[in-house]
Amino acid sequence: MHSSASRSDLRKILLFSAIYIVAAGLFSLWQKNGEFVFYIVVMLVLVGALMAVHRRVGLSRGLLWCLSLWGLLHMAGGLVPIPASRHDPEVSGVLYSFWLLDGWLKYDQLIHAYGFGITTWLCWQALSARTRNETGGPLEPTPGLMVLCAAGGMGFGAFNEVIEFIATLTLPETNVGGYENTGWDLVFNLIGSALAAVILFGMHRLRKARE
Repeated sequence: MHSSASRSDLRKILLFSAIYIVAAGLFSLWQKNGEFVFYIVVMLVLVGALMAVHRRVGLSRGLLWCLSLWGLLHMAGGLVPIPASRHDPEVSGVLYSFWLLDGWLKYDQLIHAYGFGITTWLCWQALSARTRNETGGPLEPTPGLMVLCAAGGMGFGAFNEVIEFIATLTLPETNVGGYENTGWDLVFNLIGSALAAVILFGMHRLRKARE
């Protein structure tokens, strides 16, 4: 079982998150970037939902910091400008379009893998905190449960694509990308979720071997 974040930890994480959300909101308004104002509103809703989950299951400090970092990387991805030489000409010149490895890996794809890998970890913490095994003890990460948590992470990733689709229908201009971009987003959601499940299972087996 994981140890829940303390109130002091939670205050620090929320303060850190509030600072970059306010800064991103002001910057978006200054740029008249309606797309990112929309995403900031969505993010505030998600923060509220996460706090409700935390009150129920007691998420760990490490997970909450990782989620907050994901939010910061998301804000930076949509607002930080990059040189024209580092992105395709048909997309916006922001960090999300930055080619880390030309033709192979974009910042956007890496953040998708990271974010929904962390979401898989969130699914596991929520499941294990609310469920006991047959003997009443803590739940162990079996291969089947890890597949279930990875599927949960991928499901939230698909929900993210629904939100982006709504943005394309309601905003005059977005940097969401087309069908191929959506496909690659889903592929990297799968990679991140699968890696997280393997890591969680492997760490559990390693701890058991040391006992």
